[in-house]
Amino acid sequence: MDRAELARYVDHTLLKPEATVADVEAHIAEGADLGVYAVCLSPSMLPVTVPEGLKVAVVCGFPSGKHVSSIKAAEAARAVADGADEVDMVIDIGAAIAGNYASVEADIAAVRAAMLPDRVLKVIIESAALSDDAIVAVCRAAESAGADFVKTSTGFHPSGGASVHAVELMAKTVGGRLGVKASGGVRTAAEALAMIEAGATRLGLSGTRAVLDGLASDDPDATESDMQDAAGY
Repeated sequence: MDRAELARYVDHTLLKPEATVADVEAHIAEGADLGVYAVCLSPSMLPVTVPEGLKVAVVCGFPSGKHVSSIKAAEAARAVADGADEVDMVIDIGAAIAGNYASVEADIAAVRAAMLPDRVLKVIIESAALSDDAIVAVCRAAESAGADFVKTSTGFHPSGGASVHAVELMAKTVGGRLGVKASGGVRTAAEALAMIEAGATRLGLSGTRAVLDGLASDDPDATESDMQDAAGY
């Protein structure tokens, strides 16, 4: 996979609470320069202006998922009205841990119903906090509720971020009917490629440039000059 192909997997992500309007504008410009699929932002930063072809994703119920469903639905609806193409919502992780999958499905369905039908809904399951059985059950709930993607992580949970095992399990469960987004702690080209090999169809990256630059340094056939260039020497 070359740099341009890998970039098209990426949601270039800026979710720092201290991000300013200037930070977001610079982030969008960088995403366009890198050729990513989308930029992922906090909903309060919308509306934004992006170049043609660059999608806008926002988070919803982020990062805890402990918002009531009507609030998540309202947040998603507002984000879409403000120009979001995609919404990445966080489930109630406690409900999933407790095995209350009907509640998880209803939560997702409420957000799906609040969005325009042509907008993409990704469901963040916080896979590192869940058992394998819970991961499978939540992925099935997301599919039943009309989601388009299941996503590993917020990147903010103390249990950790994406893992190859979780991505493999999620991809096996949804069987290509939904996309799988690996997000949280993916910092190198090798890790990004491993997630894609495991079944990820989208990647959430905050350090996108470093990952793309790392393709050369992770290539066993790369020259020493290539590796120095990738490292910024």
